[in-house]
Amino acid sequence: MWTVQRRVNTLEACPDNLATFAATAMQMQKQRQQATIDETKRATEYLANERTFLAWIRTSVAVISLGFVLARFSVWLRELSAQRQPPMQVHPGGISLPIGVAMMILGGALTILAAWRYHVVNRNIEHGKVSADRGLVILVTVMVTLLSGAMIVFALLSAKQP
Repeated sequence: MWTVQRRVNTLEACPDNLATFAATAMQMQKQRQQATIDETKRATEYLANERTFLAWIRTSVAVISLGFVLARFSVWLRELSAQRQPPMQVHPGGISLPIGVAMMILGGALTILAAWRYHVVNRNIEHGKVSADRGLVILVTVMVTLLSGAMIVFALLSAKQP
């Protein structure tokens, strides 16, 4: 921490150092946006891309499976209440089915996005360059956040029911 503070003080004291630092930071940012891949490292990049794709697929299978379980939850509750003596009444119009279906749709969409991203990255590796896709990260983040909000609402609404 002490060396970082000393470097900041040095940059503030000398405007030439600050300009050099800013120019270097801009150049590093440009390099970070689209990096080139050495020919000897391409096999590693291909394998890393494949591992990432498989991680996306595992995640989408988990989301689809959880969505299926959630969608079938109301059916399970109805069967359980019918077996009890005396039988309990269960709300016929639950929210678990729509949220479960939404999760299954999200899982399917993640699979499609994974395949698309895998293809784009493979093509970039073939051309010797790799760049980050912030748009895809934002899209998936928004989708998962909306779904988690719906699940929180479901949990709160179902906790109020007897």
